[in-house]
Amino acid sequence: MTHTGKASNNDHARTVAADLLDNGFTVRVLAEEAAELAIPRAVPVSGEQAAEGVEIVFALGGDGTLLRAAELARPAKAPLLGINLGKVGFLAEAEIGDVDKAVREVVEGTYTVDERLTIDVTAEHAGRPVGNSWALNEATVEKGAREKMLELLVEVDGRPLSRYGCDGVVCATPTGSTAYAFSAGGPVVWPELEALLLVPISAHALFSRPLVISPDSTITINVEPFTSFALLSCDGRRVMDLAPGSTVTVRRGALPVRVVRLRERPFTDRLVAKFGLPVEGWRHQKRHA
Repeated sequence: MTHTGKASNNDHARTVAADLLDNGFTVRVLAEEAAELAIPRAVPVSGEQAAEGVEIVFALGGDGTLLRAAELARPAKAPLLGINLGKVGFLAEAEIGDVDKAVREVVEGTYTVDERLTIDVTAEHAGRPVGNSWALNEATVEKGAREKMLELLVEVDGRPLSRYGCDGVVCATPTGSTAYAFSAGGPVVWPELEALLLVPISAHALFSRPLVISPDSTITINVEPFTSFALLSCDGRRVMDLAPGSTVTVRRGALPVRVVRLRERPFTDRLVAKFGLPVEGWRHQKRHA
């Protein structure tokens, strides 16, 4: 899978596919993207079962492409390998300069697979279900009207925690701690740690600190009846409207996302590289400017 709207992405996808085909693999592409990719001998597939039975799902692009690929990889329990063609690409395992090495390790079977915690999300109104979804990064309840503040009551394990006047709240996984939750002021959590994160967005409250919660806890977000309508967004891809009085429940996902690891690389090194952290110190940089 790739972002076929970019010609360079299609070129890289064709190179990866050709290497895999030459090594005896069958390569599948989404039917709706097959014409743009124009990969000879590729098998067009479609529907929710597109990744069923595959050894690996390749996602060539940025984090958005990887999140899209995760929608097919997760139900098929197929490992997901991200190759970054975007800007930050925090979810990707390899950069474009490493693509030949990545394909070689897949061919040789020398990779390992990690499991990433996900969250399952359900929404109800007046005791009736109105939708359900899941997320690898985060689920957010946000205000639907720009000019109005949202009133939310948050509960953990059935006990009231806090009522916020805010722009919304982010419920994130450790994988998503470097995404929206990070931008909203949440902590960076190492992906090996199992936890749920709760991060208020622009909360008008004395207590609005981000919280790290047990992975076995249940978070409930109540959209107060007297407030404006809200939006529920999962990974920024699956969005639904929430009427005043709606309730959103977030808990540990029944299915993880399986992620390919090509080499042992500490998360600390990834964090430093992706965020350009000054390991020599800000003052050291200034002295050598």
